[in-house]
Amino acid sequence: MSLIQLDLERQSNPVDMIEFVAATNDWTFERSGEDEIAMTVEGSWTDYNVSFSWMEECEALHLACAFDLKIPDIRVNEVIRLLSQVNGQTLMGHFDLWRREDVVIFRQSLLLAGGAEPTNQQVEVLLSSALDACETYFQAFQFVVWSGLDAKSAMEAVLFETVGEC
Repeated sequence: MSLIQLDLERQSNPVDMIEFVAATNDWTFERSGEDEIAMTVEGSWTDYNVSFSWMEECEALHLACAFDLKIPDIRVNEVIRLLSQVNGQTLMGHFDLWRREDVVIFRQSLLLAGGAEPTNQQVEVLLSSALDACETYFQAFQFVVWSGLDAKSAMEAVLFETVGEC
C-alpha cells in the first residue's frame, strides 16, 4: 500500500475563522501574528487566557487555555497526581503543568488535514469544551494547592453531584 501525498493549497488561514467567530461574538482578541490569536475569557472561577495557533506542518489548529496558579514547590507532586486523574476523566484534550510560567493549561487540537477548513461551529465547540473542562476542574487544582487536599479528595469534591435547586 502506498500513501499518496497531495499538495492542496489552503484557501485561507484557519486563524481567520477564529477571528471571525471572535468578532461576531464581540470577544476581545489580539492577533499576535498570522498564525496566532489570543483572548481572555471570563469564567465562573477565574479568567482564562486562550490562544489558537495554526500549526501548518501537521495541519492542526491548536487551542491552549491557561489559568494562573502559583504552585508552591511542596505541592507540585500532588498537582501532578491530580493532572493524571483529571486527564483520565477528560475525553478530548488534556491538561499540562507549565512550571516556567506557573500555569495549568488545557490543550487540544482540531486536525484539518487535506485542506479542510474549520467551521464556526467547530471553533465554538473547541473553545466551549476547553472552557467546560477548565471550569470543571479549576477548583480541584485550587483545593490541592491552597487547601492542601490530596488529588483523590480534590477530585471527589469537584465531581460531587448535587440534586435539586436552591
